[in-house]
Amino acid sequence: MRVMAQMAMVMNLDKCIGCHTCSVTCKQVWTNRPGTEYVYFNNVETKPGTGYPRRYEDQEHWRGGWTLDRKGRLQLKAGSRVRRLLSIFWNPNLPSIDDYGDPWTYDYETLIDAPAGTLTPSAHSISALTGRDMAVRWGSNWDDDLAGGPAHAAEDPDLAGLSDQVRLAFEQVFMFYLPRICEHCLNPSCVASCPSGAMYKREEDGIVLVDQDRCRGWRFCVSGCPYKKVYFNHRTGKAEKCTLCFPRIESGQPTICSETCVGRLRYLGLVLYDADKVLAAAATADPRDLYQAQLSVFLDPDDPAVAAEAARQGIPADWLDAARRSPTYALIARHRVALPLHPEYRTLPMVWYIPPLSPVTDAVSAAAAVGGGDGRSPAADHADPDRVFAAIESLRVPAEYLANLFTAGDPRPVQRVLRTLAAVRAVMRAQQLGLTVPDGLPGLADASEADLADLYRLLAIAKYDERYVIPPAHAEDAGRLMAQHEQLFCAQPGGPESFHPDESSEPIRDSEGRLHLNLSPRGRDTAP
Repeated sequence: MRVMAQMAMVMNLDKCIGCHTCSVTCKQVWTNRPGTEYVYFNNVETKPGTGYPRRYEDQEHWRGGWTLDRKGRLQLKAGSRVRRLLSIFWNPNLPSIDDYGDPWTYDYETLIDAPAGTLTPSAHSISALTGRDMAVRWGSNWDDDLAGGPAHAAEDPDLAGLSDQVRLAFEQVFMFYLPRICEHCLNPSCVASCPSGAMYKREEDGIVLVDQDRCRGWRFCVSGCPYKKVYFNHRTGKAEKCTLCFPRIESGQPTICSETCVGRLRYLGLVLYDADKVLAAAATADPRDLYQAQLSVFLDPDDPAVAAEAARQGIPADWLDAARRSPTYALIARHRVALPLHPEYRTLPMVWYIPPLSPVTDAVSAAAAVGGGDGRSPAADHADPDRVFAAIESLRVPAEYLANLFTAGDPRPVQRVLRTLAAVRAVMRAQQLGLTVPDGLPGLADASEADLADLYRLLAIAKYDERYVIPPAHAEDAGRLMAQHEQLFCAQPGGPESFHPDESSEPIRDSEGRLHLNLSPRGRDTAP
């Protein structure tokens, strides 16, 4: 057993209001620089929707993440090392700027310098990349709040397999917001895809970073990441990504997106895991079993044997204490109400999500308003476990859609989570109104009444130091950890060190009119 610590995040999707405050603050802190105009380390998507970049979840097209070969062994979905090296000067699996949306600003000087007159001046849009006039046709959050409307629903990969009739009903009752950052995976495909060894995973806390000195701008990390959370800075010629605000984490502070979140939906904490089990878990044959396989990798910090082994392997005592108090471990492994985003990518992501219960209770209210038949108000039905549990079981479309997002298509874990969340609401409502808790209700949710009370405390009234349990870094371990980092690079031998992206390159359009960030070998007229 090789015990390692991983900083993990959990987001409660029932609390996200789609205000994009997290995106704005992250943009101001990390990507408010030339070359990162289109870059959002943190973005908030409306689901159903096409995402950012457009249709990033379609791995049959982008070839991101891992797959299994004929012998059941893990290999990158983009192909073997030889195949990737052969395409090193032309990577067909990269999104274009048109997939992200050409970032734009406005010609504000036209408004400022306009002479006095009867006509109202207007500022036209100009590209933030090229400075040229442009017509805006797509961008980040383009389908925000549309809930998979007819113009965009068909492009959502998670709606695959649902009939048109089901889609129509689904669009009428179901919409939620999905904040996304880098997943800081246990088995990151971006690290394995990097030819120069610039991508690495920190051993002390599992944060995935880019060594800017080693990066040569090959951009295989961009195509290798199935979540498309690695970006190319066309001014510096380097790859950039979410750092999980590691300078703040090292000082015991939460990430800037967590700190400024209006809905207080984010949780940060340590999770202990057995590094020896990661490969076997990622290579689980049936994609629907990957969720349980990843759960089996996590270790219980309250287990004396785990604690003793962790201490023997050099994990500090205060980190062990933080792992015991970790809200992310509690939500992921103890209460099991948080689920991973697209486990079928086999990267073992470490940003997990509590699926939204609101669409289910909204559907119950609608049914009661149309013809509930018992004379009670729709609001009462929200806490009626019989009605809510029945809705979870019968309203298959939300469960199926959420399963496509979080459990590789298996609706059973999603239904169990929704039952647990519904039980929390029902029990706490009964207690606060002096009503009798229905007999056997906690048992129907596979939880005790104490478990539901603890879950309510975490999800509803947790204080700052309960949502963020982040032990500060140990400076005395810096030398040892730096030496270990040298062994974590996933470099391919023989990479041409003389290749550097041209810092002055401008975006160019290909023969089909798609805009790309130019990548040219410095000192050469053409690529070989």
